[in-house]
Amino acid sequence: MAGVKVRDDESFEKALKRFTKTCEKAGILSDIKKHQHFEKPSDKRKRKLNAAKQKARRSRLNRYSER
Repeated sequence: MAGVKVRDDESFEKALKRFTKTCEKAGILSDIKKHQHFEKPSDKRKRKLNAAKQKARRSRLNRYSER
C-alpha cells in the first residue's frame, strides 16, 4: 500500500503530487483500470432507466403520503 508522510513545510499539492507518483510507480492505477469491467451501452441505458423509474416511483409515493 502506497503512503506518503507530509513534511513540516510542505504544501498539500506537493504531497499529493508525491503520492500520485508513488501510486504510478507501484502500478496501482493501472491495476485498477485492468480490473474494471466493460458495461455495454444498452446495459448502461437499462440501468439508468431503472434508476429513473425507481426515483419517480419514490417521489410519487412521498407526494401521496404527505397528504
